[in-house]
Amino acid sequence: KDVSDVSEKISMSVIRRLPRYYRFLDECDRAGIVRISSRELAERMGLTASQIRQDLNCFGGFGQQGYGYNVPSLRDEIGYILGLNNRCKCILFGAGNLGRAIAMHMNFESKGMTLVGIFDSKESYAGQMVAGMPIRPLSGLEDFCSAERPEVAVLCVPREAADELADTLSALGIKGIWNFSHSDLAVRHPELVVENVHLGDSLMTLCYKINELRR
Repeated sequence: KDVSDVSEKISMSVIRRLPRYYRFLDECDRAGIVRISSRELAERMGLTASQIRQDLNCFGGFGQQGYGYNVPSLRDEIGYILGLNNRCKCILFGAGNLGRAIAMHMNFESKGMTLVGIFDSKESYAGQMVAGMPIRPLSGLEDFCSAERPEVAVLCVPREAADELADTLSALGIKGIWNFSHSDLAVRHPELVVENVHLGDSLMTLCYKINELRR
């Protein structure tokens, strides 16, 4: 089944589970597991076998009755659905502690991205090497985008800088933003695909769950 034929009909809740499937199947493959049933996969992931079958059936039939799923084959199929082999070029903004950590430790290549540039507004950072590439000044952004044509931007900048930067990036052809700032860019820029990462929200959610245990 062609992914483009079904993508508009699939809920985001299903899409958000696909990376988990990919990660667990990759771990199984590395452990030498060749095949796995939906029940076994469900037990490992904390889901139900019915949920897994429903999710995967959105994209066609991958399992065989009485056999289950071929682990490397299903992992590769999910990788194809996610577009991991398409290698979107991305650029990162904000070479502070968070930005540097992401640039150095995130395996962009395995997540369907190629990090091609790092930018920061601080002139003192210009030329410093991070993840094997120089930090560039914002003054060179337009020429860089014209030459490299990145599609994704990673924003590790303060909230007050994110809005204006998003305006510029949209005008330069950026299509998606991995947003670590606290600005709700999706409201300001509905033409962009924005994936927000709120570390504080996640920590507060954990706080709630811990306090529920105390009650």
